[in-house]
Amino acid sequence: MTSLVKPQSGLDDISTYVPGKPVEEVQRELGLADVIKLASNENPQAPAPKAVAAIQAAVAKLNFYPDGASHELRRALAAHLGVRPDQVAVGNGADGLIMETCMAYLEDGDEVIVSRSSFPVYDVYASAMRARVVKTPLRDYGLDLQAMAAAIKPRTKLIFVCNPNNPTGTLVTATEVEAFVQAVPDDVLVVFDEAYYEFVDSPDYPQSLRYVHDGRANVMVLRTYSKVYGLAGIRLGYAIADPEVFAPLHKIREPFAVNSLAQVAGVAALQDTEYLQRSVAANAAGREYLYREFGRLGLSFVRSHTNFVLLSIGSQAADVARRLLAAGVIVRPCGGYELPECLRITVGDPAQNARLIEALKAALQAKR
Repeated sequence: MTSLVKPQSGLDDISTYVPGKPVEEVQRELGLADVIKLASNENPQAPAPKAVAAIQAAVAKLNFYPDGASHELRRALAAHLGVRPDQVAVGNGADGLIMETCMAYLEDGDEVIVSRSSFPVYDVYASAMRARVVKTPLRDYGLDLQAMAAAIKPRTKLIFVCNPNNPTGTLVTATEVEAFVQAVPDDVLVVFDEAYYEFVDSPDYPQSLRYVHDGRANVMVLRTYSKVYGLAGIRLGYAIADPEVFAPLHKIREPFAVNSLAQVAGVAALQDTEYLQRSVAANAAGREYLYREFGRLGLSFVRSHTNFVLLSIGSQAADVARRLLAAGVIVRPCGGYELPECLRITVGDPAQNARLIEALKAALQAKR
């Protein structure tokens, strides 16, 4: 029976976000026992040990609701970042904070500026609030901040800057960001999404937190525990901004947006510097390995500042992805990012990376 209850009109412009296939689903569908997932930019290492220990210790108290204000976690993050606790907000992943920001700030007809081929969750929540999504073109696989600044109009309310960008792995420099921030009116909120912040090793990368330190009341910085700390499964992200920026978010957020286990894991992970350093070093080594092997295969790729690499395959990219899947290697086709000729491949551990290359060789030979 067809439902006569109509959804709100903002959903008409939304394409459902499709996450990477779980390993278990591929095993069921294809009857494969050995599957590796290099599609969702997850950390191939086991989670931060101190975070795991904190979770295990907190399990006995799951009969209680979590601290709705996440006091201890916010205090720990504030000390780690050199800001005040009231300048920190936490959420159910960075995605949850993106949703709350759109809910708190957007009205019908407002405009949100994003780049083409960037994180699609921006589009989803902006459209759900019946805002108009304005997309600027990429420049050499990177965000064009000059184009984003030029796109600002009277109804512009939010701008999302993914830096480094997902799925291209590129970054915009400190010089570019400084010129951009100076060009943005005070009544437009700029959200710097820095989910891959810890993997960046470039002197040109902007220290965007300084805008918060300097009192800019229209800048928010987003980061996450999902990548470098290996904690994607607990869904924990955080934001840094002026307290006035967060005030509207507090009015609409879930009462207990961050669960108890995520809160204690977040505090503990910040103390696990050895794990963080090991994650960053392993990722850098794996990324260089993939660069060498892609080069030997004659494939073009974009040098990355993240834990993934964008690989250019050509018109057969989707077919190559299907062949890799049949071989038990899950990667991310980028048609949904408006890059149909590309695959986004997470940097795995050494064994996973080697298996990927062998499967990719076979898939490319089958293509020919």
